[in-house]
Amino acid sequence: QLQLVESGGGWVQPGGSLRLSCVVSGFSLETYTIGWFRQAPGKEREGVACIDRESRINYRGSMKDRFTISRDSAKNTGYLQMNSLKPEDTAIYYCAAYRPSGLELFRTCLIGLDAYDYWGQGTQVTISS
Repeated sequence: QLQLVESGGGWVQPGGSLRLSCVVSGFSLETYTIGWFRQAPGKEREGVACIDRESRINYRGSMKDRFTISRDSAKNTGYLQMNSLKPEDTAIYYCAAYRPSGLELFRTCLIGLDAYDYWGQGTQVTISS
């Protein structure tokens, strides 16, 4: 059974930090790309960042200024370190995975929702004072 489980969400004050984890079971992450997404209340789900099997990374816009994506394939786990958090970062954060093939293997990983085949249930992140 393929499963992705996020953890590490919670409530923090503005300026705080959180580290999200995504533990994968049922398949090996070694050949998969991991992505992080978020969905704020009343908004569409959007990509945050992705990291492929060679640890090449792609961030959406200015996310790289405060967020850091990483992975530990030996632990079958992906991570999202979030620093200097702002109220507008409040959202449900999801991890997802897809297995690139063909020309995708030579391209920057994708942060579009349609690319991903497997999704976690999400973890709530709330930033407020």
